[in-house]
Amino acid sequence: MELTGAEIIAHCLRDEGVEYIFGYPGGAVLHIYDALYQQDAVKHILVRHEQAATHAADGYARSSGKPGVVLVTSGPGATNAVTGIATAYMDSIPMVVFTGQVPTDMIGNDAFQEVDSIGITRPCVKHNFLVKDVTLLAETIKKAFYIATTGRPGPVVIDIPKDVTADRCEYHYPKRVKIRSYSPVEKGNKRQIQKAVELMLSAKRPMVYTGGGVILDRGAKPLTEMVRKLGYPITNTLMGLGGYPATDKQFLGMLGMHGNYEANMAMHHCDVLIAIGARFDDRVTGNIEKFCPTAQIIHVDIDPASISKNVKVDVPIVGGVSSVVKEMLAILDGTDVKPDKKALAEWWRQIDEWRAVDCLKYDQTGDVIKPQYVVESLYKMTKGDAFVTSDVGQHQMWAAQFYKFDKPYRWINSGGLGTMGFGLPAAMGAQFANPGATVACVTGEGSIQMCIQELSTCLQYGLPIKIICLNNRFLGMVRQWQEFFYQGRYAMSYMEALPDFVKLTEAYGHIGIRVEKKEDVIPALQDAVGKYKDRLVFIDFVTDQSENVYPMIPNGAGLNEMILV
Repeated sequence: MELTGAEIIAHCLRDEGVEYIFGYPGGAVLHIYDALYQQDAVKHILVRHEQAATHAADGYARSSGKPGVVLVTSGPGATNAVTGIATAYMDSIPMVVFTGQVPTDMIGNDAFQEVDSIGITRPCVKHNFLVKDVTLLAETIKKAFYIATTGRPGPVVIDIPKDVTADRCEYHYPKRVKIRSYSPVEKGNKRQIQKAVELMLSAKRPMVYTGGGVILDRGAKPLTEMVRKLGYPITNTLMGLGGYPATDKQFLGMLGMHGNYEANMAMHHCDVLIAIGARFDDRVTGNIEKFCPTAQIIHVDIDPASISKNVKVDVPIVGGVSSVVKEMLAILDGTDVKPDKKALAEWWRQIDEWRAVDCLKYDQTGDVIKPQYVVESLYKMTKGDAFVTSDVGQHQMWAAQFYKFDKPYRWINSGGLGTMGFGLPAAMGAQFANPGATVACVTGEGSIQMCIQELSTCLQYGLPIKIICLNNRFLGMVRQWQEFFYQGRYAMSYMEALPDFVKLTEAYGHIGIRVEKKEDVIPALQDAVGKYKDRLVFIDFVTDQSENVYPMIPNGAGLNEMILV
């Protein structure tokens, strides 16, 4: 069957099982849009900005486990998408991004809307392709999906000149591809796994530390089984929340710069650290020189480049989280050696002392709304079963601290890049992936304005997202740092000309609610998830301007050197 390049793209997406493609049209991709128009297997979602297309595809991927797909035009279409591509790259999110390009014979001539998309995206993609021959198009697309979804996942860009989308050739979509230079390891070395289990069982003060790799590799279930079998304490990174049930008594909360006191102290004092699907990010380790000073470290990761990159480890295991943890479980089931019950009991006694500090306590006795109270109320109102996206800042940390995620795929935020504007379009992607679910976007008055035009997209597609804006009239995290480390010089962190979010939301055709008193918090949330269940609701919570995120580890400090109040 002979098809145009544009028709080949549409057929490839269909044969790959793609459900949604998020994008924005332009001259270089009009042939592709015409081909998509003439089929109905793949649904195109028209966003209002290319950055939002990438964030929406990202949110779709994080909440579904499937790759997100994006289509943008050349020039500014491609450059607008770079922030979202980099966001996905930093958090290892599978994504395939199609960018239009000027015709092949015009590349390098500074043609209208020409940019070097390959050169620009090279530092922030897992791989990228420039396809100059239509006969290579189908195979390249198959390779892109294979690379994006295997090993350590990530975004792949396919740059396609306009003439290639008009050229014709026979269509054949390969069932599988083999790339000589790319062969990701899936199963860990059995000897290393055996060695790791022996070290785990010898621990007196064990600690399990897990990250986003657990969720990406669908390892939450075997991980939970193993941790419960061992009886060891566990902490999650910001990206790993939901990888182990947050309401379980063995869970110590999130660790790191704004992590729980008990989690950070247990990390600092452990003698065996079991790191699974985590990359020892600087926001987790604090000062590397002071990190886990008495611990022998086991590290399980799919990416060999992550092993001993930031922290030297004692037992490295390269392999998929799910596969490795299942092998660990098999070894544990087959051995008579058990954890040291007496030492473990003493360790839990110490952890309970740290827990008693109650590092997340806050005072909501007055009528001024505390942001923590809003997030706690959202958790109770949704029974912990919502998909929660966030933007970046104080509200992100409060969402991570006070919304207890018992399931994977429910917590969707920009961890590595820290991208303001991520929350709303990511919520759109999550809502498309989970049409019957409650999707809430926890944001701030600064972040929400970065991609607020997507309220138009939400209206077009009837997305009943609940936007929880913690409005303190400041760029909150910037203000907090200025208070702590710049003697209260609040340079450009105060938002002096905010819109009326209720009127703005209503202008976009949605429901807007402003809440200024504590007594109105719960009724507003009840209306959002009940009375207006099928509508997008923007709740503008006017919160305490002076509230800070605690605990906090200052730059240069260790995990045991937290500011608690």
